[in-house]
Amino acid sequence: MSSSISTSSSASAAQIDHARIAAAKEGSWRPLPLISSRKLRWGLNLAALTYIVLVYFSVDINWARVAQGFDRGLNFVGSFFTPDFVTRGGEIAVGLRESLTMTFVATVIGIALAIPVGLGAARNIAPRPVYFFCRTLIALSRTFQEIIIAILFVAMFGFGPLAGVFTLAFATIGFMAKLLAEDIEDAQNEPMEAIRATGASWLQWINYAVQPQVMPRLIGLSLYRLDINFRESAVIGIVGAGGIGATLNTSINRYDYDTSAAVLLIIIAIVLMSEYLSGYVRKWTA
Repeated sequence: MSSSISTSSSASAAQIDHARIAAAKEGSWRPLPLISSRKLRWGLNLAALTYIVLVYFSVDINWARVAQGFDRGLNFVGSFFTPDFVTRGGEIAVGLRESLTMTFVATVIGIALAIPVGLGAARNIAPRPVYFFCRTLIALSRTFQEIIIAILFVAMFGFGPLAGVFTLAFATIGFMAKLLAEDIEDAQNEPMEAIRATGASWLQWINYAVQPQVMPRLIGLSLYRLDINFRESAVIGIVGAGGIGATLNTSINRYDYDTSAAVLLIIIAIVLMSEYLSGYVRKWTA
C-alpha cells in the first residue's frame, strides 16, 4: 500500500516537473511559491491584513498634529532650495571641525583596538579562551546603538566631543573586529601552512600569511567605517556628544530650517566625497 502511494506521488511530481519544463520552453515559467498550499497562503495573508488593521486602530493618532507637522515638513523640504550658510556660519564651522576631528580620532583608535580583538576572535588562529573573550567584547560593542552609548559617555564625561570620540571608537571596535575575524576565518589555509612550515614565529606568521589576505578588505572597511562615524557624529551630537549634530539640533529647535538645510547639505557633500575616495582607494588596493 505504501509503495503504491509513493509511486503515485512520484508520478505526480514528475508530471508537475514536466509541465514546468514545458512552460519554461514556452517562456511562461514562474518560480514555485514559498508555500505550496493555496489555502494556507490566503490564510496567512488574511491574518497579516487583520493584524495591520488591528494595529492601526490601536494607535492613537492625532490627525490635527499630523497636519501641522506636515506643513512644517514641507517648509523644511523647501528650505533645501534656500540654505543659509552665512548667518550661523561660525557655529557650522565649529561643529563641522568637531565632527571631523571626532571622526578621524575615533576611527584611528577604534581600528587600532579592533585589530587585536579581531585576531583573537578568529576561530582558526586564536586559542579557545581568547576566542570566547574577544567574541564577548564584540557582542558587547555591537549590542547597543551609538546614541545609547553616547548617552552613557555624556553622563560619564560631560557634554562635548570627548564623549563622542569614546562613543564612536567603542562602536568601531565591534564593527571592525567582527568583520576582520570573519575575513581571517575565510582566509586560505595553504599560505598559512606554508609560512608555518618554515618555522616562522607567530608574529611573522600573522604578517606574512594572514595580513596579505585581509589587508585590502581591511582598508576598504576602514574607509567605510570612517564614513559611518562621520554620519553618526551628527546623530550623537543631538544628545550632547559634540560635533555638527549639536548645531543641527539647535537650528531645528529654533525652527531655523535654512541653517538646518545648510548643515545637512554639508553632511551629504562630505559623505559623497568620502564614498568616491573610498571607491578609488579600494581599486588601488585591489
